[in-house]
Amino acid sequence: MPRSALFPSKLTRFSLRAQRRLGTLILIALMMGVLGLAAPDVLARQALYASASALVVLCALLVLLAVRHNRRNADALRVLKDFTLRDASPVLVTDADGDVQFSNLAAQRRFDQDLDQTLTGTLETTLANPGGIVFRLKTRADLEGSARESMVTRKGHVTLSVHQAGNNLYIWRLEDVPGGAQAHEGPVLPMILVGRSNAVLFMNEQARDLAGGRIKTLDRLFKTLPVVPGSVCDIKGPAGTDRVLVAEADAGAGRRALFLLPPGTENMATDGWAVFQDLPVPLLKVSPEGDIEAFNRMAAVLIGHTLEHEISLSDVMEGLGRSITDWLRETLAGRAAQQSEFLRLKRADKEVFVQVTLNRVTENGKPALIAVLNDATELKSLEAQFVQSQKMQAIGQLAGGVAHDFNNLLTAISGHCDLLLLRHDQGDPDFSDLVQINQNANRAAALVGQLLAFSRKQTLRPETLDMRDTLSDLTHLLNRLVGEKVTLTLNHDPVLHPIRADKRQLEQVLMNLVVNARDAMPQGGEIRVTTECTDLNEPLERDRVSVPPGKYVTVRVSDDGTGIPPDKLQKVFEPFFTTKRTGEGTGLGLSTAYGIIKQTGGYIFVDSTVGNGTTFTLYFPVMEETSIKAVAPREVIKKPVAKHGDGVILLVEDEAPVRAFASRALRLRGYTVLEADSAESALKTLEDQSLNIDVFVTDVVMPGLDGPSWVREALKDRPDVRVVFVSGYAEDSFSETQMKIPNSVFLPKPFSLSDLTDTVHRQLN
Repeated sequence: MPRSALFPSKLTRFSLRAQRRLGTLILIALMMGVLGLAAPDVLARQALYASASALVVLCALLVLLAVRHNRRNADALRVLKDFTLRDASPVLVTDADGDVQFSNLAAQRRFDQDLDQTLTGTLETTLANPGGIVFRLKTRADLEGSARESMVTRKGHVTLSVHQAGNNLYIWRLEDVPGGAQAHEGPVLPMILVGRSNAVLFMNEQARDLAGGRIKTLDRLFKTLPVVPGSVCDIKGPAGTDRVLVAEADAGAGRRALFLLPPGTENMATDGWAVFQDLPVPLLKVSPEGDIEAFNRMAAVLIGHTLEHEISLSDVMEGLGRSITDWLRETLAGRAAQQSEFLRLKRADKEVFVQVTLNRVTENGKPALIAVLNDATELKSLEAQFVQSQKMQAIGQLAGGVAHDFNNLLTAISGHCDLLLLRHDQGDPDFSDLVQINQNANRAAALVGQLLAFSRKQTLRPETLDMRDTLSDLTHLLNRLVGEKVTLTLNHDPVLHPIRADKRQLEQVLMNLVVNARDAMPQGGEIRVTTECTDLNEPLERDRVSVPPGKYVTVRVSDDGTGIPPDKLQKVFEPFFTTKRTGEGTGLGLSTAYGIIKQTGGYIFVDSTVGNGTTFTLYFPVMEETSIKAVAPREVIKKPVAKHGDGVILLVEDEAPVRAFASRALRLRGYTVLEADSAESALKTLEDQSLNIDVFVTDVVMPGLDGPSWVREALKDRPDVRVVFVSGYAEDSFSETQMKIPNSVFLPKPFSLSDLTDTVHRQLN
């Protein structure tokens, strides 16, 4: 059966790109709509709905543009295909790299088994040096729009001509020149190269014969302007008015190639399923049972060598979430919710996603399905990046939102455990159980702290640090962590500028990185920690992050371990993502490090090669040396040193378990405690002017008035009362407000019995 192909125009490729972008925008709009439904904040919900609506409108405009584009070019594409198929001379269409995109029937008969994927390979049996000839002609065609050259071969004279048909397409025609007629021109496609202003830049000889000579503008040839591609137009020729069908192709740089064809059209041959073999769209013919009955070349290239006749569709793709056969049957019955699905190809060499669109057809009275495939790998990559961004943001919001409730629960658990431990000595059978409860409550508190670190909402206490001193203090602990099989090497820049960071949190980051490097080398190896000063004169662009110019102190932690596969490299900073076995880690180490570094104002990057090791690079901005004016110390009136038990405490806490524990803890130390479950109740209590209150202990976030608000109101009549703020949120969430309240300190939840009583005691001193 003869092979046939459609002309793979750039115009159809535009449609494929438009489909991919349209799918991406629709997906993003749906996600924004779903996020809007789940958003707790009204402003966020409105913003998401507005963004989703804007994307929907944009998608509608893209659809209208695509429909208009397809209508304009469908006739031109069909005529080009029909014309080239019945050309008596071999015609091949290649891209800029010389890869054959189309060959007509004459070319297939001429070259038969010699028909290669490249033009040079196809012409090897015809020309002695096809590579040089093809390069020479292509170069001339790029400059002039077309080129031709006659050559003598062992089989006679031949003429090879080329016409540029777009930015990336070239039409090659091979003609045999009979003896004594070398100067005769065979039938070549009439072509006119037109500029932006309708100026004629080039005409081949066939077009000049049709027009009766060389013309400079289109109005000298066409009776009516503008010229509409795909339409039949009247032209002024040497013998009078003639009619031609105009086809157009993009020639790059604002140029257009107009092909003048006979006005008659023919129907496309329908000799079975071979008609779509050379279509520039991957197609599959699928039976109702899910077996692949036929496929074209583009589908074979996309799916790979696993594609064969009579194999099941589920053998080459996966990821639907349900049976592919059920999806096919629902589509045939017209019950499918959507005919397009995104699936993953079962390719061993690379990860490829496809968008599969099913269309029901009937052949010889039997139903079948035509599956149109689109390479959606780039779309899925963008979707994964978007989902990852949303997931990271959602987890950060979740961590910050639930931290308050978790810390209240943990305060009550650990606090009452402390009260029980006061009544049990080490010889008591219950003592070890209480210790276990206390230790696990502290572990839970550390886990919440890690989540807050990831979401960049934990309280940092920055100080001026020299990285060399920090690492020196940490060296002993790091050597114990790496063990005997692993060697830890430290290399420092002789001159390191100071940075500003939380020392405790920075030590946690370094320990996490060193422990991960150790685990990546189970057979032993070397971990290298290198510090140096780096001056960035230009922004550093990598991993979708721009590091601004300036001076930085960089810390590199490198190992010679197993490395991280490329598909997992983008996930290493995700919370709870880990490649370790269950029980070996929580998956929060790197996400915590990421949050701490970002909150400090730094940057963290990872580079890894499988089998060669991994390097984490940390960038810390150098602390600018500024002169700080010394503030004159306030004259402080020394109060007599108080002992535990001397003082009246007003405890304001809306959580009953926390209030009960705090009240008992303070009373055990001898303090007089007045309780209130809300700010309004506290202010009601303070209406009694005879009460002498020494310290307010208040929660920050409460229903009604919050802690700072009622304290400011109370201090108007009692300006000397000291304040202890307690909260499960980070301190910096209200630090600006706290700074305006004199004699106040912050105690984060969860706190122990001794933390609470010692803080109150210090406030009384």
